Amino acid sequence: MKLINTLALTAALAAAAMTGSVSAQAQERIALVVKSLGNGFFDAAAKGAEKAAAEIGDIEVIYTGPTSATAEGQIDIVNSLIAQNVDAIAISANDPDALVPVLEKAMQRGIKVLSWDSGVAPEGRMLHLNPSDTALIGETIIKLAADYLPDGGDVAILSASSTATNQNAWIEAAKEALPEKFPNINLVSVVYGDDDSVKSTNEAKGLISSYPDLDAIIAPTTVGVVAAAQVVTDMGKIGEINVTGLALPSEFKQFIDNGASQAVALWNPIDLGYSAVYLAHQLIEGKEATAGATFGIGEVGEVTLDDQTAAAMAAPFTFDKSNIEEFSKIY
Repeated sequence: MKLINTLALTAALAAAAMTGSVSAQAQERIALVVKSLGNGFFDAAAKGAEKAAAEIGDIEVIYTGPTSATAEGQIDIVNSLIAQNVDAIAISANDPDALVPVLEKAMQRGIKVLSWDSGVAPEGRMLHLNPSDTALIGETIIKLAADYLPDGGDVAILSASSTATNQNAWIEAAKEALPEKFPNINLVSVVYGDDDSVKSTNEAKGLISSYPDLDAIIAPTTVGVVAAAQVVTDMGKIGEINVTGLALPSEFKQFIDNGASQAVALWNPIDLGYSAVYLAHQLIEGKEATAGATFGIGEVGEVTLDDQTAAAMAAPFTFDKSNIEEFSKIY
């Protein structure tokens, strides 16, 4: 199994064509399209995709994504993958609706399409794999802050892009959980860093400036949570503002260690990429994505599709001082 990107594939095919000998393709080619390249979460997912492809055999994974987290960048990449006639596209979408036309085009050409992590509207894919239950994620991100605010307090959310399907759903679920389960927690603002470290840094600084009584910043994005924790560290706000949310242990350990954060959570992105490849393989082999259908996802187990042909993996796992050292060595 080879893990390659789109540019590498194009260059290899061009070079082979010039010599007059193009080697045989792998039996199945599955494109793993991420929100943006250079993101540790998606790099970890790619490792899982590689593992699944090796287990199944005769699969080539094309790992690709735009340099910045935009729908336009992903549309260009999907068009390229259609031209390459890949067998399946598994995409974590930057926009649930903007990608629908190009993904419909892919399906019309016989390419199997699924979304994972961040979903596409149902008409633009065959199935969707959520990393966890939406309501549970929303409650978890608030609880991560509330657990360290026994008397309540002001919190703000630093999200990814304003169109990110998963982020928006988690935030709405968080808001719904507040009145009943966290009545002493006051959500003062939601801002968007577009999964860009510079913009996320500026948004975190803006929150601290605008809300002098802010007790916690919740960032349900691995880029935003690191940026916010670095801001709190640099501004000398450790002990005053707790940064929490969804984080990769390997990227975030330093902020648990220095006290900028008490705890964060995440599902295993390696398992997410692994599962996406297993699902894509079954679609290629002819399995129907219908409500109630059960799909095996290798050693992760199995999932059953709901009436929106979507399924969820496991609950988020919490990382704190007791365990982040161990998990930081894994992903």
